[in-house]
Amino acid sequence: MTFKDFYMTEVAPKLTKEFGVSNVMAVPKIVKISINVGAGEAVTNKNVIEKIQEQISTIAGQKAMITKAKTSVSAFKIRKGLAIGVKVTLRGKKMYHFLEKLIKIVIPRLKDFRGINESNVDQNGNLNIGFPEQIIFPEIDFDKIDKIRGLQVTVVTTAKNKEKGKKLFEMLGIPFKK
Repeated sequence: MTFKDFYMTEVAPKLTKEFGVSNVMAVPKIVKISINVGAGEAVTNKNVIEKIQEQISTIAGQKAMITKAKTSVSAFKIRKGLAIGVKVTLRGKKMYHFLEKLIKIVIPRLKDFRGINESNVDQNGNLNIGFPEQIIFPEIDFDKIDKIRGLQVTVVTTAKNKEKGKKLFEMLGIPFKK
């Protein structure tokens, strides 16, 4: 059973009853997943962006795009148009595949993990998780990385508030702190 089928057969009917809605389409669902890495060190080392792009593309299973600075910031030696990060947005099958991998493989690999804080779910019901290192993803070979970098994963939903978003993530199997 795919993760999308699990959502449609298990999660959506339960949320329909719990939220008291008659239409399954009114139940919160996941819209997209965004993976982002900021690379401030790209100011001094130009090759770092390509390495990060390769690693994020491997993690996501989709080509990542380079983000550029919109404004100049002299304190950080950043000029407008300078490559300063990498991002990728997942939708559809790749999104569900990544979410399943995140819940079943990546989160259990975190050191000293006691659950995700409720504060990681914002007021619109979206989940934001920061990972301190990219090597917790099974696709990354530790011997081939040049430096350990963190990354940000944002799971965007159609939930209208924090409570509905948190309930959706609990039903999908994301462990929250008790």
